[in-house]
Amino acid sequence: MLLRDEVEMLRRVPIFSRIAPAKLKLLAFTSDRMTYRAGQNLFRQGDVGDAAYVVLSGTADILVASPAGEIKVADVEVNSIVGEIAILCDVSRTATVRATSPLEVLRISKEHFLKLLSDFPEMAVEIMRVLADRLNHTTAELTAARASKQPQMAQ
Repeated sequence: MLLRDEVEMLRRVPIFSRIAPAKLKLLAFTSDRMTYRAGQNLFRQGDVGDAAYVVLSGTADILVASPAGEIKVADVEVNSIVGEIAILCDVSRTATVRATSPLEVLRISKEHFLKLLSDFPEMAVEIMRVLADRLNHTTAELTAARASKQPQMAQ
């Protein structure tokens, strides 16, 4: 794929949509394009958070370890970004991401990702929106799960 095609793909990702094409070209040039087969992990829960990944094509599952085994907590689709939490919070990976189909991603190093955030505050705002949406979704699922386990009140 040509560099200009990668730039166009990055522009479709909401957090990069307002970044100047020249800066996206630099980001695409300094990032690594990677492919995964269905069943392969991009990273595992507990790994060092050294990069974020933009999904260019394919799908993946986000899985969290539990005493009962892995639990799927979310789907990853085209134009999504994963792996940014470990970078932003400077913690190990909070989940495993596993390809569910052939997957093509752009791997953005921690250094380049943090530089983009400092250069483009609007990108940081967009990431906050993505993270807030994930938190809202998780809270709703947790509330529903807990409500279904509550004993029914006598009527």
